[in-house]
Amino acid sequence: QVQLVESGGGLVQAGGSLRLSCAASGNIFSINAMGWYRQAPGKQRDMVAVITSSGSTNYADGVKGRFTISRDSAKKTVYLQMNNLKPEDTAVYYCFANISPYLGLRGMDYWGKGTLVTVSS
Repeated sequence: QVQLVESGGGLVQAGGSLRLSCAASGNIFSINAMGWYRQAPGKQRDMVAVITSSGSTNYADGVKGRFTISRDSAKKTVYLQMNNLKPEDTAVYYCFANISPYLGLRGMDYWGKGTLVTVSS
């Protein structure tokens, strides 16, 4: 069993900053990738940022230059530093991880329960 626990969401004014954290625990042999997706009301869930085990990163076009994803491999934790937040960043942010629970087992996708980020204008 793998658990992803997010923290750091909240209410912030436009132009402000927030930092999200997500810690993985449970049966983990290797973490292949971790990242963040978000879902605004009435919209689909979209990728925000992902970081692989090698440190490669990928960002959605709308957050490039404002958001930074990082990880602490020893703590099995991924972070999302969000600066210059805009009202359109308002969404539930979900932590994502592709994890191999055991040696030789292919990676599987896991999701956190989500944390709400609200940006007021």
